[in-house]
Amino acid sequence: MTLAPPHLRLPHGDDEDEARDHLDSPTVDVVVPVYNEELALTASVVRLHRFLSAQFPFSWRITIVDNASTDRTAEIGRELSELLDGVRFVHLDRKGRGLALRTAWTTSDAVVVAYTDVDLSTGLDALLPLVAPLVSGHSDVAIGSRLAAGSNVVRGPRREAISRTYNLILRTVFATRFHDAQCGFKAVRTEVARTLVPEVVDDGWFFDTELLLLAEHNGLRIHEVPVDWVDDPDSRVDVARTARDDLRGAARMALRFARGEGRLDLGASGRSAFADDGGRHLITFAGIGALSTAASLVLFLLLRPTLGPAAAVTLAVAATSVGNAWAHRRWSFSRRGGGVGRHVLAASAVTLFGIASSVLAVLAVHLLGGGLAGELVALTLAWTVTTALRFGLLGSWAAAEPG
Repeated sequence: MTLAPPHLRLPHGDDEDEARDHLDSPTVDVVVPVYNEELALTASVVRLHRFLSAQFPFSWRITIVDNASTDRTAEIGRELSELLDGVRFVHLDRKGRGLALRTAWTTSDAVVVAYTDVDLSTGLDALLPLVAPLVSGHSDVAIGSRLAAGSNVVRGPRREAISRTYNLILRTVFATRFHDAQCGFKAVRTEVARTLVPEVVDDGWFFDTELLLLAEHNGLRIHEVPVDWVDDPDSRVDVARTARDDLRGAARMALRFARGEGRLDLGASGRSAFADDGGRHLITFAGIGALSTAASLVLFLLLRPTLGPAAAVTLAVAATSVGNAWAHRRWSFSRRGGGVGRHVLAASAVTLFGIASSVLAVLAVHLLGGGLAGELVALTLAWTVTTALRFGLLGSWAAAEPG
């Protein structure tokens, strides 16, 4: 059976060595995980092969990884590896996209390892922008994003809603900076993958999210590329089941990070999240502080006529302290993992100080015969001191924590 046109078969003569360069330590290894894809595999691999041969500037390899298919996928994959230069085939006895990527990525000799879904839903023109920052060393991980500005996506409302909801949950719980965890189009510098991937527990669809959460948790640079993406109408992915598994995986990762786990020794690849421009931290801190202060002020003014100034200010400061502490941990100091106990302790101490100083301030104004205007001036001074204390205390804690 002929799977590819003759001009795509392994050449002979002087061109043979050049063709084999694709297999010998290429710059980029593009992995295609497959399970029961006998109908789509040939067309997709030939299309990918043609694109890489004609338009890709780096040396490359295509690695087909079969996850225990029960149809003719393995037979077709082997034949493609024999007919097309720069293509290799790997068979696994167990299912799992994560398992396929784990196996291929950690054993690859390429500089950068990548993967694309076999349906090629993601436009291949995004492949070079995806891997170039990794080849140059600028970034550690790169992902295609269907939710980033500039993306063009065609898919049904159900999958769109599930995807956006899931990524919103990730951003809320983990303060992730990436937009799309599950797009089947990603790349990693191989030296990073060899350290990062063994720490990923999941061998299924949550593999992608777990990899990205660990990468951000350890201060790695994640480069995001907007993509053109067309939903595959023949996709056999159980969306509802995958979504449930992803939510369970996210809960597991939240617990893992809360226990202070997930820190990796990445050597020079590791970057401290706090070793950022201090100006960015200061501006973020000021913005969160301004919103928190405004909320406290509104609550104080609403409660004061009924409860009196002392009780009103106590409830106002207490009510906004939890959101304030969470926001500073997530955004001002970019903390997503361990050290929660220390942070809660520091935030609680600052909150108690803020309540005490605010109550003393309004009581002092009351004793001096001042009215609402005096209370507002006194609270402004008390909250300014509290803010300075919060920035110093939480900033020192964050700087002492590993990125």
